[in-house]
Amino acid sequence: MRRLLVAFAPLALVAACATPPQQQAGWTPPALDGMGGSAYGAFLAGQGALNDGKGAEAAAYFAKAELEGGSSDMLQDRAFTAAVLAGDIPRAAQLAPQGEEASESTKRMGQLVKAVEFMANGDGKPAQDALAGENIGFPHRGAASLLAPWAAAMAGDVEGSLIRPEVRNDRVVDYFGQLGQAYLFERARRYDEAETDYKALTGGDTPGDIAVLAYGAFLERRKRGPDAVALYDRALRAQPNDEALASARARAATGKGAPPQPTLRQGAAQVLIAPAAGMLAAKQDQLGLAYLRLSLRLDPARNEAWLMVGDLMESAGDIDAARAAYGKPKPGSPEYPVAVSKLAWSFQNAKEPETALKMANAAASSGDRDARITYADLLRANDRYDESAQVLSNLIGDDPNPDWRLLYARGVSYERSGRWPEAERDLQGALKQRPDEPELLNYLGYSWIDRGERLPEALGMVQRAVAANPQSGAMIDSLGWAHYRLGDYKKAVQFLEQAVELEAGDPEINNHLGDAYWRVGRRIEADYQWRRVLTLDPDDKIKADVEAKLTSGLGPKGPATTSRVAGP
Repeated sequence: MRRLLVAFAPLALVAACATPPQQQAGWTPPALDGMGGSAYGAFLAGQGALNDGKGAEAAAYFAKAELEGGSSDMLQDRAFTAAVLAGDIPRAAQLAPQGEEASESTKRMGQLVKAVEFMANGDGKPAQDALAGENIGFPHRGAASLLAPWAAAMAGDVEGSLIRPEVRNDRVVDYFGQLGQAYLFERARRYDEAETDYKALTGGDTPGDIAVLAYGAFLERRKRGPDAVALYDRALRAQPNDEALASARARAATGKGAPPQPTLRQGAAQVLIAPAAGMLAAKQDQLGLAYLRLSLRLDPARNEAWLMVGDLMESAGDIDAARAAYGKPKPGSPEYPVAVSKLAWSFQNAKEPETALKMANAAASSGDRDARITYADLLRANDRYDESAQVLSNLIGDDPNPDWRLLYARGVSYERSGRWPEAERDLQGALKQRPDEPELLNYLGYSWIDRGERLPEALGMVQRAVAANPQSGAMIDSLGWAHYRLGDYKKAVQFLEQAVELEAGDPEINNHLGDAYWRVGRRIEADYQWRRVLTLDPDDKIKADVEAKLTSGLGPKGPATTSRVAGP
């Protein structure tokens, strides 16, 4: 089974509403759905919303419970959590739990929230005190350690701001603590020590782009443009398609417009992004969202945080909130093309393809590479294969060494539009770059299998794909279909049954299994599978094939095997 699975866009997780309720125009508290407006009913509704990850809705219910006369440490605990997830950090700081019934973990988060709120208001000394020592324990020790030097700088404690944070066995603190120290050394005009940190962070063959961009900006501010260009060039050799690095390189080459030093609030906001990402990667979604909210309280223009919040909102099904978050990056910012891509896909997924395509086309007209890729992907998603191939051809023509994923995507567009020789050329070209890529092995292998060409070679390719992804129903279907084409129907049934177990709702796999059942004499089961296909929203080609088999009662057309088998 062919399936284009390689994606250029990022991930999504569970979360809550993007905008605090009191900031939403025309917002009114939600009804209590027959609970009589009691404090207890509001509390239960708020708890349900909180469990569903809907922070703003939960905050509204808890506020209503309080208005209805409810008051307890537990209610304050829940209201605090909801306010954090909704992004109402000033309110959350007021609600930070202290009572005996409040959980220890919520108290620790409350201490961190209060520290961030102090910093958001420029109150460095109380923030420094809140973050000091063991005031904030697990799991927030890393975030608190990263914030502490910035709070010290706000308090005017220069020496305290230059102490590098340490948390045992915490690589995030090691990396971002040193990056923060480099920023703060520069702020203290201790440039040699700042550069020592930057060099340590950017050593090696593949330095992280965060440190490279920070070091490059430092060099630009020190009027060392050629050194900055050399640094960016080294990073671009490892990441040739990195738009942020390319933009920084172009800027440095002019010798003008060096980025300013981050403000203390901006620096503090940046160090919270990494712990947020770490929490999300560990499936600690509420904590990850909370850190993102705290980062945005310190720097509302932190675009990467808005993109992550948008992903969380979309995964939670709050499309309006996701779009609001994706709408935060402004034109001209490095994150803007990604934000527009995510916005466009949100409309595509909501079955508004014309809006999605219009938005993506407008973004692609800027010439941005990622925006053009998004437009090509959306064209293909809407069966406009020739147009997608043309957009990709323009991209490929701009690059003497085109990315294998671009060749793969164009090969898919060519194949879907019936331009097989061109598709085969692109798929083979991509496979030369990535000979062990399971998606490529499966797509090209299945294409040959379905065409009855190069069957022994194609069988080997899909076997390698399945070995790499043994739980992929699509790849196991390809393997079953290869055995079917080679006339080994019993083995075909074995693999196709496995594929249907993994992809029960796929019409093509069910159709294949019906054909295999027919070939081994299991006619009743074949009839059942074909009838099931018609309930699974098949495309026109599969639907016509199934209906013909059911109407004629003669099973699959023609022989199962083919004489068009070619050698490698």
